[in-house]
Amino acid sequence: MLSQISQVAALLVRAAEAHGEPAVNPWFIGGGVLAFLLFLLLGLVWFGGGRDHS
Repeated sequence: MLSQISQVAALLVRAAEAHGEPAVNPWFIGGGVLAFLLFLLLGLVWFGGGRDHS
């Protein structure tokens, strides 16, 4: 059983090393998500800015 687990682990390591760089840089994805969330936050502040407090 231990032999099977080590063979599977070796296959996973080889498969992970076979892949090169990702097609899209993760920094661009993170920056885009951050910009989108900041845009939503600004929209929320803008929408709630003219309302009275309850």
